[in-house]
Amino acid sequence: MSLQFADRLNNVETSAIRELFKLLGKPGIISFAGGFPDSAMFDVEGIREASSQALSQEPGAALQYGATEGYCPLREQLVHFMGQKGVQDLSADQLIVTTGSQQALDLIGKTMISPGDTVIVEGPTFLATIQCFRLYGAKLIAAPVDGQGVDTEALEQLIAKHSPKFVYVIPTFGNPTGALLSLERRKKLLELAVKYQTLVVEDDPYGDLYFNEAPPPSLLALSAQVPGSRDWLVHCGSLSKVLSPGLRVGWMIAPPELLSRAVMCKQFSDAHTSTFAQATAAHYLKAGRMPATLDKVRKVYAARAQTMCDALRKDLRGAISFVQPQGGLFVWASLTGADGTVKDGNAFAKMAIDKGVAFVPGAPFYCENPDLSTLRLSFATVGEDKILEGVDRLKQAMHASI
Repeated sequence: MSLQFADRLNNVETSAIRELFKLLGKPGIISFAGGFPDSAMFDVEGIREASSQALSQEPGAALQYGATEGYCPLREQLVHFMGQKGVQDLSADQLIVTTGSQQALDLIGKTMISPGDTVIVEGPTFLATIQCFRLYGAKLIAAPVDGQGVDTEALEQLIAKHSPKFVYVIPTFGNPTGALLSLERRKKLLELAVKYQTLVVEDDPYGDLYFNEAPPPSLLALSAQVPGSRDWLVHCGSLSKVLSPGLRVGWMIAPPELLSRAVMCKQFSDAHTSTFAQATAAHYLKAGRMPATLDKVRKVYAARAQTMCDALRKDLRGAISFVQPQGGLFVWASLTGADGTVKDGNAFAKMAIDKGVAFVPGAPFYCENPDLSTLRLSFATVGEDKILEGVDRLKQAMHASI
């Protein structure tokens, strides 16, 4: 039997990262591949208390169908949460709750992209975004990225040339690069949105995971300083990296006309995000436990990031280059090929698996013209001792390549 599938599936493939996970069942393997938080960091007691309160105080609401826009007490808590991060003049009716920020991206694709539309993304960017936008028929153009995030001068040239439907960015500790967009570039990006009347989508799942100094304000928070920019800005947030991915709670803040259409499309897909998960998240935020949770997570991830970067410098020396992350979950690196060492990330990944350590080659994170020398290493789920052992295995794989 041969099924005739939708033409839109011709432009997408299964996730290269998900395929890689199939190789990780080998006993004793150390994985730097995952892009998720460490489950040991979850505030299980706090979540247990919050879920208990949801069931004891409002069982009917927590277990019943709910509004597509989201559970009202959670939306109010999210307004407060965003207010603590500098977002002013935000009301609950200006945001909707989504099933993770991934659904927000899917809703943007559904509401904004017609087949053939041009969308500008960072090169490299979040792999699932590339897949999602291509599924709706977008032609993706990559804007170059450096250690300070997207190059706004190059981005302006691309906007002027291609008149994109929108621009998608991860300004703060992005996946996969971990780059932090500078304050100057953030303001420039908002100015470009107004100048070219171009929608900018800000994805911000990692912004709270800074190690030392807090990052510059989000584009949403800065929009008050750039008149008119709020009208051209979408902000996607998530509790997945800071509280629990299993709750699947995210949110989207957008202009009213986009938000209303996103609500309509969400009605078709899941009716609403789990009301029990939303009620649990609302009680958790209301209890005021998030600051202590974030403080703990930041310290642990900062130590692991430092350990990984120090070990890479010591064990791989000139064979690898990278910018040390100031937050997030990742080290983005390039193989230099120095002294005859391997320079292809895909080839090195296979060598590393043979030595018992895994990472993600960088090529799948590019929508065009992939840099084959790149790779992504996550330090989030591995203890410092295992990080040292894993990097030592990378050194062994590197030596085997000569």
